[in-house]
Amino acid sequence: MPKRIVSPADQSNDLDLNLRPKTLIDYVGQKKIKESLKVFIQAAKNRREQLDHVLLSGPPGLGKTTLAHIIAKEMGAGLRVTSGPAIERPGDLCSILTNLEDGDILFIDEIHRLRRVAEETLYPAMEDLSLDLVLGKGASAKTLRLDLPRFTLIGATTKTALISSPLRDRFGMNYRLNFYSLEEIKDILIRSAKILNISIDENALELLASSARRTPRIANRLLKRIRDFAEIKASGKINLDVCSKGLESLEIDNLGLDQVDREILDLLAGKFNSQPVGIKTIASAIGEEVDTIEEVYEPYLLQLGFILRTARGRAISKLGQQHIQKQCSK
Repeated sequence: MPKRIVSPADQSNDLDLNLRPKTLIDYVGQKKIKESLKVFIQAAKNRREQLDHVLLSGPPGLGKTTLAHIIAKEMGAGLRVTSGPAIERPGDLCSILTNLEDGDILFIDEIHRLRRVAEETLYPAMEDLSLDLVLGKGASAKTLRLDLPRFTLIGATTKTALISSPLRDRFGMNYRLNFYSLEEIKDILIRSAKILNISIDENALELLASSARRTPRIANRLLKRIRDFAEIKASGKINLDVCSKGLESLEIDNLGLDQVDREILDLLAGKFNSQPVGIKTIASAIGEEVDTIEEVYEPYLLQLGFILRTARGRAISKLGQQHIQKQCSK
């Protein structure tokens, strides 16, 4: 995945634990999910039971990992973190499960990338709190069942469709995180600015929020980059002028589109004369892979309604044409 400042994927400069909310009260947005979790967490604590297994899905950057940390803190439980790609063999998963303490929470990020043989090891662990091990080979092979401590599995995925039905059905709670509203992004920026001791005025806040692609991770990343412009180019305070010049320098417009996004729109509107065109043709024209177009660039343009998926290919919409014309007139 290309390293873009407006990419929702995690990047090395995103790690700032101070900005991560610690409780459900501090967690901005996803109101219905928070209300539901608050009830289930309190009920589990009252009964002194383990929370049911939780599946968190949605686009990257919306706070699935943060929510997993909050659930563990609210439950007063230990948190063990791993990812689907890191578990290469069933033995890796067995080692993790047998080292859990009673009441622990196991968080598996990118759970859709878990290998099928490892996934099958999870079935009895999630349902019966046990592991079925095969010792030896051939006729002398024996089956050994190990009891596991009580634990909750929290899985996070950006691609729910890639999770097999048997695994998906074993999660008692299934939540999909949605993109944030402009007001919620502004609240996140206000909170982050206070933590980072950044002074930002209302007009700059509005512009920064509208450029964050409705994604908290991108909002916080842009805030830190614009802070650098304010410290070097101005007195340290982020005002509308500093924010505008900073975003312009980063080649990001007021809707969060970067150079490649605009190149795709220009291509559809100009070279292909607003006619539908195949995704492979678009990829070849801008020098990118088809998967990169579909997974990185296309989702936000579809969300804005700037491009359309048709039976004959992708086409630019009237909204997309209007945005291109507006950018050209500046």
